[in-house]
Amino acid sequence: PHSSRRRIIRPQSAMLTLYGDYLLNRGEEIGIGSLIKLFGNFGLSEQAVRSAVSRMCQAGLLKVRSRGRKSYYSLTPNGHSLLTKGAQRIFVRKNTSWDGTWNIVTYSIPEQKRKLRDALRRELGWMGYGALGGATLISPYDLTQEVIELAEKLGVIEYIHIFQARQQGLTDARKVVALCWNLSRIHEMYGSFITNYQPRLEDRLRRIQAGEPVEASEYFVERFALIHEYRKLPFYDPDLPDELLPEDWLRSKAAALFKEYHDLLTEKANEYFDSVLEA
Repeated sequence: PHSSRRRIIRPQSAMLTLYGDYLLNRGEEIGIGSLIKLFGNFGLSEQAVRSAVSRMCQAGLLKVRSRGRKSYYSLTPNGHSLLTKGAQRIFVRKNTSWDGTWNIVTYSIPEQKRKLRDALRRELGWMGYGALGGATLISPYDLTQEVIELAEKLGVIEYIHIFQARQQGLTDARKVVALCWNLSRIHEMYGSFITNYQPRLEDRLRRIQAGEPVEASEYFVERFALIHEYRKLPFYDPDLPDELLPEDWLRSKAAALFKEYHDLLTEKANEYFDSVLEA
């Protein structure tokens, strides 16, 4: 169990996992000393933790309150909204059937606004759009409103067109999906998550049944590693409706494994987190 403890995690993304999983719904602040102690479980140095929080303050995700020589960090509204969206993506999956229409976004953004064009493509990708061609992206969900908001935020609304269209003729919808999304890569990611974490869950259940004494910090480390690993998956997965997916799609199996394991670790992990906070 201690090998996962020493796996090097990137301090900033670890910080997002911590705030997203432990502090998002409490709306609390956390002292720098507590952060250093919590991340000490993963072999992160005090310096690494300090520079990660200062970078996140610069990025406008955290704000600091100083009292004497102590510093306390909490989420800014910006950080809060970023993590709320992330948590929704992790815990709430789309479960809708497909009505046979595609939402199509096309754009022609001038070369001197290339940065904005790249940002638009990237954000549409996060939203689950797949690239059908150079400047044409599609989704089986009608996300027109979200796309309009995004284009307004980026200032490119005059350069985009959005259509809601039915597929005609001989094209098989699954062929379109194969063009737009690398499903086999996503499938492999789910597969390796299951291969990795199913035995860990079984091992943990066995140890609980055998009544082995376990440090609360171990539950914290285990739950942290679990959520840190699983967090990435929903962002690669466009959450396509079942009709468009292969028969043996592993998403629901991975999600069920994550939920069972996460729930099993939560109480003890929270106890440890609270004890560090109170100390």
